[in-house]
Amino acid sequence: MTVPTAQGVTVQEARPAVRPVELAYLPTPADAVTAIRARMRATPAGRLQNWVLIASGLVVLQGLVMNFTGPKGPSFQSTVLSLSALALVVGVYLLVPALQGRQVHRMIAPQGEFQAVVDDSGVRVASRYSETTYRWPMLTRYTETDELFVLLTPDRYGIGIVVLPKRGAAEPVDVDRLRDLLNLHATRLGPKRVRSGRPEPAQRG
Repeated sequence: MTVPTAQGVTVQEARPAVRPVELAYLPTPADAVTAIRARMRATPAGRLQNWVLIASGLVVLQGLVMNFTGPKGPSFQSTVLSLSALALVVGVYLLVPALQGRQVHRMIAPQGEFQAVVDDSGVRVASRYSETTYRWPMLTRYTETDELFVLLTPDRYGIGIVVLPKRGAAEPVDVDRLRDLLNLHATRLGPKRVRSGRPEPAQRG
């Protein structure tokens, strides 16, 4: 915020620091799968991949319809080939993110509970065996789902991601404070609203 002085000089008023937000959570396979699908929707490369798969599926489906409506009637060989191709496209679209997400979860599950701290300096994530700090220039974008905040690196593919489950917040208001912090330091991708309400507070031992 800028404030004019009596001498006509504009002075930059310091922005009050936002209190850090702390999260504690156990990663789940659903977290990883949802994050991968969110990245595919949010990044240009992911959207291109989705459109290519959808277009391929439509082409195969059109070929299948023409096979059944042609003057010579349906060809068994063409029908099998078209159905196999359609199954492959659907499998890639639906199953690959699920398989990738489960593989990621198997890698991180042995680390146990994760603790994350988000503040004006960046994001710190610690687990049983590791501790990593990400400054905001490394995480310039984020997208939000009903259950997660997914932070993305600035490259076209969003190769690096940080997943912050909303259930890890101690209080529902912390989810809003976390969103405010992300809006200050990163560009939001995707819809402005999500369908679900506030998450239940996490159970802490």
